Amino acid sequence: MNNLLQFGEIVEGYDIPVLNEREIRAAAGILFLAVYTSLMFILFSGNFILVKYVLTFFLLDLLIRVLINPRFSPTMIAGRLIVRNQVPEYVGAPQKRFAWIIGIVLSATMFYFFIIVNAYSVITGSVCMVCLLFLFFEAAFGICLGCKVYPLFNRKKVQHCPGEVCDVKSRQAIQKVSVAQLTVLLLFIALIFFASGQLNDYYSKPPHDLFKAPATAKTR
Repeated sequence: MNNLLQFGEIVEGYDIPVLNEREIRAAAGILFLAVYTSLMFILFSGNFILVKYVLTFFLLDLLIRVLINPRFSPTMIAGRLIVRNQVPEYVGAPQKRFAWIIGIVLSATMFYFFIIVNAYSVITGSVCMVCLLFLFFEAAFGICLGCKVYPLFNRKKVQHCPGEVCDVKSRQAIQKVSVAQLTVLLLFIALIFFASGQLNDYYSKPPHDLFKAPATAKTR
């Protein structure tokens, strides 16, 4: 029973329970895709059915992670299958649990408004955006935003962060960003804004079927 309700895995060489960050990122990517797709249905067709199913599953998945065991979370199982051939990257379980509790609060808020009250507002929109932000940062960058808040509520030192970012150490040469690289990035961003103004009319034209001749203006 203790193993069934255990949060995190006991791995040799680690003094606290840990989780596989690769599985977590894969699971976050799955949830991000589901939430994002459901929001597109709302934006383009006003259809709220999918988001209600997604929110129900989202909340249930997080409850299983926190109250039972992350090993039995459907998205974590799917994530494990997806990255099973990759070498595990172990991260501390305590901060992840705290982050997922934040996720439960956010998803429960949306569940209440969308499903119990059956209403939407700026509150639901804002909470959805926060959830998407959390999931995107986890899946794309391996940055757990909820874990960043964890030290404010726990005096114990955070251990085994993704990429060991919680350990104070100097960056290696390959991690440093030069002035030239920053300049290129800023110029590229400026180019995007400049191009959007110059090419907007041309890019606004709807594409035509490649295998059909484009429509031509009628002549008198």
